[in-house]
Amino acid sequence: MSNADMLPLVTIVTPVYNGEPYLRECVESVLAQTYSNWEHFIINNCSTDKTLEIAHEFAARDPRIHIVDNPQFLRVIANHNVAMRTVSPASKYCKVVFADDWLFPECLERMVSLCEQNPGVGIVSSYRLYGTELSHGGLPYNISILSGRDICRAALMGKLKLFGTGTSLLIRSDLVRTRIPFYNESNLHADTEVCYDLLKTCDFGFVHQVLTFTRSQEGTLTTFSKNMGTFLPGFLGDLTKFGPYYLEPAELKTAFDGHLKVYYKFLGRNVFQGKGSEFWTFHRQKLRELGIPFSRARVGHVAFRRAMDVALGFNHWPYVLLRRLWLFAKERINKLRVNIRLVAKRRI
Repeated sequence: MSNADMLPLVTIVTPVYNGEPYLRECVESVLAQTYSNWEHFIINNCSTDKTLEIAHEFAARDPRIHIVDNPQFLRVIANHNVAMRTVSPASKYCKVVFADDWLFPECLERMVSLCEQNPGVGIVSSYRLYGTELSHGGLPYNISILSGRDICRAALMGKLKLFGTGTSLLIRSDLVRTRIPFYNESNLHADTEVCYDLLKTCDFGFVHQVLTFTRSQEGTLTTFSKNMGTFLPGFLGDLTKFGPYYLEPAELKTAFDGHLKVYYKFLGRNVFQGKGSEFWTFHRQKLRELGIPFSRARVGHVAFRRAMDVALGFNHWPYVLLRRLWLFAKERINKLRVNIRLVAKRRI
């Protein structure tokens, strides 16, 4: 038995549609891993370019690379679920790497090592390079393991963002095999949703090293999400679904109200950005699904303030004066409301 065979098996999955420009770089990053006991499944979703040809080229070079060729085209998350169903019964860990992303050479070695030293860990993340930006910061260097409850509480309260996309994570395979389908196909941010769900029963690990690369490019689901702001209603959905489990009622209310305020700031600032009907229909529908009425007044309030900022300039004295008067009036109104409540309570 070789040293490689003594290592836990890692199943790597790559769902892909028309990945010709970057698939070669993605697979080369898998072949360059310092960790050797892996199998790689490339799930071709009826690509019309040379994706399948490139996949067969690599499969001919290395027997650890396998191809699944979908008989019919699937939507993005549905294809991800096909990929997760390829996880071998013999596999101990599962690693997603999307076709336009890639892994740094020590990715598998570092992530698997952390899991092997801490059997309670079910999900591992690390720093990632998103285009030219470093993300997933904020966790103190001396902390590598957090309970699932602690990391989810921190995430829902807006203190840490460590889940990232599927490429960022290593997941214990037994957790993958217990969920069919693995991802919620109605949620664009199903990779985050599944983390909140899995971490109810396991710990979270973090490697303080840049181990994955996520490409920023137009036309991808990631850039669509960024342009449309889909993460905002997505996070409200996570708060609604998982907040009651991880947060105290007062914490949940604070987090929900705070995020809703951020959401309306985003909507108000986009009034003058030339967003089409698709943008506004999407956000109205998402708020409706969450049971939240769409407030034109809140959007208009933010848009008006934004217009004043641009028209007068942040440092222009009329703007500063009006801003101070508005804040003063708001403070006085809030104090008056408190006093009215106190008087009402005394009378009772």
